[in-house]
Amino acid sequence: MVADEMHSPQESNRALSSEVEISVPGSIANLGPGFDTLAVAVQLYLHIRVRVEPGHNELHFNFRGGKLDGENYIERAFRFLARQRGGSFPSLSIEVNSEIPTRAGLGSSAAATVAGLRLYEAVGGRIPHQELLNTACALERHPDNVAAALLGGLTASCQLPHASVIALRLRWPESLGFIVLTPESPLSTSASRDALPETVSRHDAVFNLQRLALLLQTFQSGDLSFLREALQDRMHQPFRQNLVPGLQEALSLEHPDLLGVCLSGAGPSVVAFAEQNFDGIADVLRTTFLRLGLTFTIRKIGAHLQCPDTVRAFPK
Repeated sequence: MVADEMHSPQESNRALSSEVEISVPGSIANLGPGFDTLAVAVQLYLHIRVRVEPGHNELHFNFRGGKLDGENYIERAFRFLARQRGGSFPSLSIEVNSEIPTRAGLGSSAAATVAGLRLYEAVGGRIPHQELLNTACALERHPDNVAAALLGGLTASCQLPHASVIALRLRWPESLGFIVLTPESPLSTSASRDALPETVSRHDAVFNLQRLALLLQTFQSGDLSFLREALQDRMHQPFRQNLVPGLQEALSLEHPDLLGVCLSGAGPSVVAFAEQNFDGIADVLRTTFLRLGLTFTIRKIGAHLQCPDTVRAFPK
């Protein structure tokens, strides 16, 4: 993780005469009832190292760990801003190293989008925060993950009618961490969203509103005794159970130190919340999913609570 530093546009341009590193966190969105609204940044990172090369307007990518699977969201975001702001830019060599699994519901595309915007900042100078947020949301089409990637910590987002976005950073209990189980069966966000109904009943809408209010107060107060109930949802998780093997079983898990379970974003990752005994809870998850004959990866991680304004210059 790279320490936060502030740079002027002139400093950013000088930094690129040697090398720049940008780090952006992944995120867990929705958090049960907060569909398309809540997200928390987590300690899984997309790192890029950037070096200026001879020439103009060329981006040369090297993806460590293998070939890119799907669209390059870093390049998409960078070139989007370049077109919006006009002018040329120096050619860049970009090495990408990501800890965030793709199509896993852990904010990989949002992190890549934010990394592309931060990369353009390193070339062209500081961009107002609201412009970054609006641009990232326009590219991602929903604000939750990009807000967490830009702000760090727990965020609540609101899309306005004129396509602008409000994103607020809220308190996250520092003792609260995650056990994340990711099945080895990637799930695209579009396929997961297609499973959702166009409308929900008033009864279910009220159910979610009540638990969303309870969840926010739980995080603000630090009293986690109601977290399991506050994570309940009727707007998206029930409709995604057929796409995420093991989700139904995970939502019903019991353990003395388990504070609650939810689907991470669009899935298929499942998140268990705890303050202690992470290994014991991981064992319960592991046993449950092995019984179902599923292959998976388990990660024990914390929230990323710093503002990830993470551009740093390296000496020549």
